[in-house]
Amino acid sequence: MSLSGVCVTAVESRPGGTSRALEGLGEGALGASQNPVHRPFGARVKAFVALTKPRIIELLLITTVPVMFLAQQGVPDLRLVLLTCVGGYLSAGGANALNMYIDRDIDALMDRTSQRPLVTGMVSPRECLVFGITLAVVSTLLFGLTVNWLSAWLSLGALLFYVVVYTMILKRRTSQNIVWGGIAGCMPVLIGWSAVTNSISWAPVVLFLVIFFWTPPHYWPLSMKVKDDYARVGVPMLPVIASNKVVARQIVVYSWVMVAVSLLLTPLGYTGWFYTAVALASGGWWLWEAHALQNRAKAEVTGAKLKEMRLFHWSITYVSLLFVAVAVDPFLR
Repeated sequence: MSLSGVCVTAVESRPGGTSRALEGLGEGALGASQNPVHRPFGARVKAFVALTKPRIIELLLITTVPVMFLAQQGVPDLRLVLLTCVGGYLSAGGANALNMYIDRDIDALMDRTSQRPLVTGMVSPRECLVFGITLAVVSTLLFGLTVNWLSAWLSLGALLFYVVVYTMILKRRTSQNIVWGGIAGCMPVLIGWSAVTNSISWAPVVLFLVIFFWTPPHYWPLSMKVKDDYARVGVPMLPVIASNKVVARQIVVYSWVMVAVSLLLTPLGYTGWFYTAVALASGGWWLWEAHALQNRAKAEVTGAKLKEMRLFHWSITYVSLLFVAVAVDPFLR
């Protein structure tokens, strides 16, 4: 990619969000904001929860639990579901905390991340690092000792891939960062299946590929909206280095492949009419929105009229509907 190897200007690891908001304050005020005495306990608890990015983890769990129903072809052991969800939350939370630790320099310069705990100083970098590593260790042991070790290694692999491959290697070097980095977000379907069966089959592989091809057209519309943020810190998200036309065309290509892959479950014998109907209807609407975005980009529409966030919001609804159908389908066959 044309911006491979781009160098990002680092900023001090002190609370940054502070950096813009504190232009008129002296170092004394900044030092006070870092003093634990001035950080209320309740706010600190909320900050540590925020390190795990709960909203993102909700989406990961949406792709984990329904696969457990599919693997069981019915209702799985509810204790197993609970342990898998807790382990998944802790693992993903650890990955997200370590991501914030590594990205604290650019988070301080981006509007959309300026209120993250390390930027505001509510959590120190050292605390964040220890917190992330602790969650990684605890989640791996929890999976291994209460679910199975296959799920434990898959979970640890997802965490390491997100932290090392995506955050440390790809994110600041290539516009394909979200394409390959998104593999980490595909792992919950494998974990959900392996938690029930202690094995991997074609069904979770198909769903893995659905999430793989879903991730770029899910994230690129958001990147189009905040591309100035990414450009400011030198992160080469595709919308930063390519025109809206090019990005929209890539979104359409990935969208068609995603919908096609989603329909493979039925001919392979894993799902029936209900899943197929939902996949066709929700996928059809997705393609309508993707092509509409492409048409607006071709017409060189910009600003609010581009409506790129329509597809971003629909993408979350789409994956929710699709995986609910995954869970419900076994009861209707």
